Amino acid sequence: MTIVRKIGALAAASAIFLMASSAVYAADKLNAAFFLEWATPNQIAKVEKTYDKALGVPVTWTDFKTGVAMTEAMLSGDIDISYSQGLAPFVTAIQQGAPLKMVGIAVVYEANDCFVKNGLGIDASNASELEGKTVAVPLNTMADYAFRRYMTTLQVDISKLKIVDQAPADGAQSLADGLVQMACIFGGSSSKAAREVGTPIMNKQQKIRAGIGSFDVISVTEKFATENPELVRAFLEVTEEANQAWTASDVQVAKVAADAGMKLDTTKAQMADFIFPTAKEQLEQYFGKGGLAASAAASLGMVFSGDSDGSKIAKTIDGSFLK
Repeated sequence: MTIVRKIGALAAASAIFLMASSAVYAADKLNAAFFLEWATPNQIAKVEKTYDKALGVPVTWTDFKTGVAMTEAMLSGDIDISYSQGLAPFVTAIQQGAPLKMVGIAVVYEANDCFVKNGLGIDASNASELEGKTVAVPLNTMADYAFRRYMTTLQVDISKLKIVDQAPADGAQSLADGLVQMACIFGGSSSKAAREVGTPIMNKQQKIRAGIGSFDVISVTEKFATENPELVRAFLEVTEEANQAWTASDVQVAKVAADAGMKLDTTKAQMADFIFPTAKEQLEQYFGKGGLAASAAASLGMVFSGDSDGSKIAKTIDGSFLK
């Protein structure tokens, strides 16, 4: 199914709908996962039901606290597509034999922050003083990956930290209550709350110099992709149209903020550093042999499971739905 790009969101949606309505799909609905506190342009298409019109089937969206929870829902059959699942939980699931595919890149962003409780006097210059202290980390997420990269770069012995598995909102609260000395966070409101009582262990320039960054993926179950390839393509096409139509106008930001469960200023601040690669950029830079998706996934495989050559991960990276 080919959709003429850049003819306007409404015209594009109508074109997709006409073709979708004449197709016969194995699925009569699509269940999609997303994050609250994670603002993305496609939430406008979500709210305005553009996905439903374009795909020709109803799309039900369910919010999750972590990418790990998304994986569990996909394996149970409750979710078909996860939008903006962290690369780390995706890789972890694949290493454990989960039948998932990476079919797109949702957003590229600065690595999640790990906030050190203010008043401790600990920063990047003396990070080893964290040893013996308690850290809140949402395990097997991109915040977990960033945490491990920070600790390695700053030469902190992770085995000497007490790590507690907490979702971002819980970690921010534990940091405020003094129950942990550092909390690794993602999500706009949770990050804002953590920043009120803590300071990132590494600033933006330090992250750049260390080569620590992140991106989230669009993942789908193998079963759904095999039985409904046109629905997957249409989902990615609508997402592409929403990204291209994004101008960060006050009206657009307000719609996204409302759907993301965040205030306007928090949404603007969060999205300021977000990059939403086009389908062309994804194919050229992320997918294919030697692409960023495979190389980043391979590095995560080594962190979490010891997949040294990344061969197992590479088989699950499929950019064909973007063409």
